[in-house]
Amino acid sequence: MTHRIQTALIAIVAAASTVAAGLAQAPGANTYRTKCAMCHAADGSGNMPAGKATATPSFKFPVMLKMSDADFIGYTKNGKGKMPAYSSKLTETEIKDVVGYIRTLQRK
Repeated sequence: MTHRIQTALIAIVAAASTVAAGLAQAPGANTYRTKCAMCHAADGSGNMPAGKATATPSFKFPVMLKMSDADFIGYTKNGKGKMPAYSSKLTETEIKDVVGYIRTLQRK
């Protein structure tokens, strides 16, 4: 009986941890993964075939670290170079959340 209780508690803790991890995900992370990572890479390095082909800079390059949120928002909305515009594909909130998520990548 004690073994069953321990097993049940372990299962409950594991399930709760999985749910908590999903809830703790940074806003913008999902959008970044689906819209940005194919060029910018999951870590923001630009180290992807599409990123290399388009000379996508790392978000950790000094020039990128100095960019304001307004710059990132403008580039996301209007596009820049080979990057397409997302103003008709993402909401204002989604764009701001993606920029916030990019900031977390810059700190890693």
